[in-house]
Amino acid sequence: MDRHAAPRGDLLVILRHPPHGTSWLRDGLDAALVAAAFGQTVSLLFQGDGLLALLDGQGRGALGQKGTAATLEMLSLYDIDALFADTEALARLELRADELMLPVVPVDTTRIAAMLASHRQVLVF
Repeated sequence: MDRHAAPRGDLLVILRHPPHGTSWLRDGLDAALVAAAFGQTVSLLFQGDGLLALLDGQGRGALGQKGTAATLEMLSLYDIDALFADTEALARLELRADELMLPVVPVDTTRIAAMLASHRQVLVF
């Protein structure tokens, strides 16, 4: 994958919510996996607190919610390898892309706009 070109695909799933407290992140990952299982080309963009899902050591949430690490590790089995992280969110959370449990390509607002334009469908969770 060219790290500088906007990815093209069928579906862009934007994950903005943290791994615990709501089901938004899990629902977004499930939607991505289902689309990929049906042959769609899927890209994931982690924005805001959605980046927290990529930290190593995720466990169960306070309400017994399952961690998302196992689901994230399955992404490559479904050929979902176009993973992106919003550079503004990385800076706000004081994270570096190389600290995350999966390899991501950092993208700025200009690249995000190109990604939105280059996918047939966009789902936001």
